[in-house]
Amino acid sequence: MFKWIRQKYKRWYVSWKLKTRYRWLSEQQKITEAEKVCLSICRNMISHQGSKFLIAPLSGKRYIKNDTLGLFIILDERTVSITNHVYHYDVRISERDWDRICTMYDSKTEKIRQEYESEIMKQIQHSLVNLHEKIRNLN
Repeated sequence: MFKWIRQKYKRWYVSWKLKTRYRWLSEQQKITEAEKVCLSICRNMISHQGSKFLIAPLSGKRYIKNDTLGLFIILDERTVSITNHVYHYDVRISERDWDRICTMYDSKTEKIRQEYESEIMKQIQHSLVNLHEKIRNLN
C-alpha cells in the first residue's frame, strides 16, 4: 500500500512539474519582437542546406555558420549572437525558447552524425566485401 501511495505521489509531482515548468517565466516576461525575429533567424539557419554546425564541448556553445548568407550565429547560455560583416546582435531569450532552439539544433546535428556514420559503415562493408573476394580468389 505504501509503495502505491509513493508511486502516485511521484507521478503527480512529475506531472505538476511539467505543467508548471515555464509558467512563472511567461507571467514575468513577454516575448519581444527582437526575440521573435532572432528565433526565426535561428530556425531558418538550422534548416538551411548551406549551414555548418559546430559544438564546443567544454564551454557548451553551439555555432552555426552559413557562408552563402554570410551569417554566423553563436548559441550560448540563453544568449543568441548573430554576426554579419556589418552588424552584431546579442539577444537574450527565455528558457522555453532556449530549450526549443537547443532541441532543434541537437536533433539536426544528430541527424548529420547518423548520416556520416552510415556512410562510414557502408564504406567499411564495401571494403570488407572486396577483401573477402581477394581472399577467395587466392585459393
